[in-house]
Amino acid sequence: MSDSLRDQLLKAGFKPSPKPPQKAKPHPRPTAHKPEPGKPRAPAEPDLAQAFALRAKSDRAEREAAEREAREKAAEKKERKRKLQVLLEGKAQNQADAEQARNFEFAGKIRRVYVTPEQLQQLNRGELGVLMHGGRALVVARDVALAAQAIAPETVALLVDPDAPAEDDGIPDDLVW
Repeated sequence: MSDSLRDQLLKAGFKPSPKPPQKAKPHPRPTAHKPEPGKPRAPAEPDLAQAFALRAKSDRAEREAAEREAREKAAEKKERKRKLQVLLEGKAQNQADAEQARNFEFAGKIRRVYVTPEQLQQLNRGELGVLMHGGRALVVARDVALAAQAIAPETVALLVDPDAPAEDDGIPDDLVW
C-alpha cells in the first residue's frame, strides 16, 4: 500500500516515457578577453552607458557656461544702465513748450524729438545731442552725449560732428522747394 503512484502504474503495464535525446552543447562563443581579477583592464572603447554619461556631462557643462555668460552680460547691461541713469539725472533739456520737430534715424526707424528753434540750431551745429533712454528721446549737451556714448554707444541717437565736412547729398544748393 505504500507503493507510489509511479510504481503502481509500472505494475499495471505502463511503460516509462522515453527520455529525449541529449542535444549536443553548443560551443561557447568566443568572448573578449576578460582580465584576471586584480589586473587593471586595458582601456577600450567606452560602452554605450559611458558614452551617454560623457555626453550628458559635456552638455551640462556647456549649458552652465552659457547660463553663466548670460548672467554676466545681464549684470554688465544693468550696470551700464545704472551708470547712464546717474549721468542723465537732471541733464535733459527737453522743454514742454517746444513745437519744432527734429527728425532723426534710430534703430532703423525715423524718430522725432520736439525742440525749440534755438535748440534746433544747436543740434544742427553739434552743440546738443539726442539720446534714447527709457523709450524717450532726450536732448542733452554735447559733453553729456559723449560721456553717454562712452558708457553705452547704442543710446546715442543724434550727435552731429561740427568738424565734419558738409556732405554732398546730391541736391543742388539753388533748388527751392
